[in-house]
Amino acid sequence: MREKGKQNVVQQIGSHMDTREQQLRTWSMLCHLSALTGVIVPHAIIYGSLLGPFLVWQIKKNELPEIDAHAKESLNFQITILVITLIFSFFLYSTFGYATLIDSPFATVSGSGLGLLLFMLRVVSWILVIVATIRANNGELFHYPSIRFIN
Repeated sequence: MREKGKQNVVQQIGSHMDTREQQLRTWSMLCHLSALTGVIVPHAIIYGSLLGPFLVWQIKKNELPEIDAHAKESLNFQITILVITLIFSFFLYSTFGYATLIDSPFATVSGSGLGLLLFMLRVVSWILVIVATIRANNGELFHYPSIRFIN
């Protein structure tokens, strides 16, 4: 009879650990997946990708300390993408605007290359976010190719 009681306690502890592990995987996955809110919510493409991982991090960092690494990876990557996007956008609009100002026949050509690069950057970032989401759901930490703004 005592053995049955011990087995029940061990099973309960094991199921609790499984529940905690599942919670950890779910919230880790949301750290990465929430960056795609910038794609879904109109007019939030710049800040939506930062807001989602930041909110998940702030809500769960004390309860699940392992979330910290996932959130920082996601935020660093999203800040890197934001900086690159802002730099490319500046050059896109300044070269396109200058070419239009001097009435250049290449006005549309000068901006289209940077516009294509911006589009490709966005698509690659979405793919990396999906890969990181899948890895987090498998219990792994994905390291984005990014600048470390948050340590």
